[in-house]
Amino acid sequence: MAAINLSFLNRNPRYVLLVLFVLVLSTFLLLPGPFHPSYDSLPDFHDYLPSKFRNGMGGMALEDFVRREELRYAEVLRGRKELIRQNGPEPKKVESFPGGSIFYTLWDFFIPAFNCPHRVDRLGALGDGGKWICGVDRLAMKHDPCVVYSFGVNHDSSFEAAFLTRAPNCQIWGYDFSVSSWGPEITENPALAPLCHFNAYALGAEDKPHDSPPTYTIDTLMKMNGHKFIDILKIDIEGGEFETLAQFVEPYLRPDGPGLPIGQLEIEIHAWANNGDFEKFLTWWENLERGGLRPFWTEPNIIYVSHLRTRPDLAEYSFINVKERHALIADGY
Repeated sequence: MAAINLSFLNRNPRYVLLVLFVLVLSTFLLLPGPFHPSYDSLPDFHDYLPSKFRNGMGGMALEDFVRREELRYAEVLRGRKELIRQNGPEPKKVESFPGGSIFYTLWDFFIPAFNCPHRVDRLGALGDGGKWICGVDRLAMKHDPCVVYSFGVNHDSSFEAAFLTRAPNCQIWGYDFSVSSWGPEITENPALAPLCHFNAYALGAEDKPHDSPPTYTIDTLMKMNGHKFIDILKIDIEGGEFETLAQFVEPYLRPDGPGLPIGQLEIEIHAWANNGDFEKFLTWWENLERGGLRPFWTEPNIIYVSHLRTRPDLAEYSFINVKERHALIADGY
């Protein structure tokens, strides 16, 4: 019987191809199809992980994780020096936004190469207004209420509202001389409004309380509010960040000195006009690093580029402080 079938197939090779096609098609159709759960039914990413991995540290102690990241960040700093050498070779000869056939921008020298040891969430409005935050849930579980300072409100309080929804044990102090109150996300929410405090002050490198608007440094505002530590410092003040932060970090630049009294910094950097001068920007940025700040996230402001058809002067950055002990890099908080 087998010989007869073989002879038949030899005389009719097209039947062989047809049989193979039917077998392959049947196998494909009988395989179980892919499972497509609805977005809302998906478990949190951390639910898939063994508990020892849920901080993203592979079971490491927080302090060990930070030490490992510091070693890796040192490699990035060496890479920055090499990139400056290739395009300078001195910082004063590096163009921040070169044209022609030179393919880099200012931001390529300052990549967010440090890893946050916790989940990172973008809170606030999509597009302009949201911020990337390290360890929201960890801050929500602090023994003492966490403290947030927000400089630059401009009628949009979507970030503050989203953060307090996740961390209702926290309170936020906000400052913006261009508006008279928080945005509607706070003022129209009776659960969140009592957690927020607002003053129409300007942020500066020196105190000018009798000016219009009144201007204060971060240190002075902390003393006025009775705070010794800020868990999240958010700054969006249209270029004023350079002078303000230079003054703020200056007392904390000694390697053996105290660390900055903040846990993390969320900032929109406005590298326009002279602020985008590479040598000047490098000095400012390196002082942030010397103060213990490490960038863990960035988001270029493409809306600004699209609307004005200009170079990418603006970028959001998120930093974590590794020089001072706090809830994000040490246990017991």
